[in-house]
Amino acid sequence: MDYNESFKIGYITKTRGLKGEVQLFFEFNDPELLDLDLIFIEINRQLVPFFVSSYKLQSNNTGYFFLEDIDHIDKAQELLRKSVFLPNSKMPEREEGEFLIEDLKGFNVFDSNYGELGIILEINEYPQQFVASVSYKSQEVLFPLSDDFIEEIDEERKELHINLPDGLLDIYLNQS
Repeated sequence: MDYNESFKIGYITKTRGLKGEVQLFFEFNDPELLDLDLIFIEINRQLVPFFVSSYKLQSNNTGYFFLEDIDHIDKAQELLRKSVFLPNSKMPEREEGEFLIEDLKGFNVFDSNYGELGIILEINEYPQQFVASVSYKSQEVLFPLSDDFIEEIDEERKELHINLPDGLLDIYLNQS
């Protein structure tokens, strides 16, 4: 399996105990919707399949996993900080018309004062908000995806129209 046939669900953060149990941090919003019998872990730029012996999901977007053939802490430590993927065929079905904030990735951003800012390259989730990243005038610019700033989302044209607070872009553009 290669990357365009899969989607990232998270990464391995730590080991637990001596019997090879690992903790997976989910970047995927609803881990309870995932089929986790078989996962793929990125090792040396390859997606390597691992059968899941057992797992227990936690409320803080993590889960504890026992993987077949990983039966000792030494084997488990080799998986630390590795990304975890599932095949696209295991992507949970969405309800028709359901739109998630992560769907804005790839949208072209237009600010009411500055005009076109660029394509959203990444969306990161922080405790209080989602933050978008665009490359504007060769600078990475971050801005919150807040209802206070969003004026319109045009799904058909893949455009996000915003009105950023005065001075926000200046912080990025005035760096020397």
